Amino acid sequence: MSKVITEVSIEERLRNLFSLQQIDSKIDEIEVLKGELPMEVSDLEDEITGLETRLKNLNDTVKDIEKEGQKYTSRIAESEALVKKYTKQLDDVKNNREYDALSKELEMQKLEIQLAEKKSKEIQEKIAAKNAVIKEAKEKLKAKKANLDLKKDELKSIIAKTEKEEKALRKSAQAAEAKIEERLLKAYQRIRKSYRNGFAVVTVERDACGGCFNVIPPQIQLEVAQRKKIISCEHCGRILVDNEIAGFTSTDS
Repeated sequence: MSKVITEVSIEERLRNLFSLQQIDSKIDEIEVLKGELPMEVSDLEDEITGLETRLKNLNDTVKDIEKEGQKYTSRIAESEALVKKYTKQLDDVKNNREYDALSKELEMQKLEIQLAEKKSKEIQEKIAAKNAVIKEAKEKLKAKKANLDLKKDELKSIIAKTEKEEKALRKSAQAAEAKIEERLLKAYQRIRKSYRNGFAVVTVERDACGGCFNVIPPQIQLEVAQRKKIISCEHCGRILVDNEIAGFTSTDS
């Protein structure tokens, strides 16, 4: 295969390059039609995954806080039971020493209740704050999912309209690439990546480069028309072809 390609004339190489450029440009038009939708869909999917992970972490945090809160709830219940017990025992004390001891225990348990209630209140405030964040994250997630569905439907609609054409074009592009030697093909692909419009092969129009619109000297134009070597624009590096190669008549130039 490489031997056959090597023996192809410069003119044929230029024709093959321009043919590939035309196919790639049509593929580019389809990609423009899709616009930023594929990237937007991908970004939204990543954001949704991130939000879902965040929601899971938030819910896990709330569960941990609730477990901590249960400790203080249990402590309050235990202390209240002891308060009842010690209060009842006060009725049966036999001396001042027992009375003072029970009174101290009562005071300590009441302080324990106050402290536990304070901690419990703080925990409820933490939970409320986390739940507010969870609610906001859920609303954001819902909106992101709705937006994703819209973007996917829009992209699906475009793909449905262009899929057949795009497949045929990509197949044609592969066939066209097979006719071009590897070194030249790599140079073509490198130039395409350098420009947003993807033009690597352009015609000389009105004495100027069809890519950057800088003036092409008459001698260079003559060499382009002779098709004896591959010539690039000295300003932008794009490969230059004459209008006949591009399929135009001499009167159109």
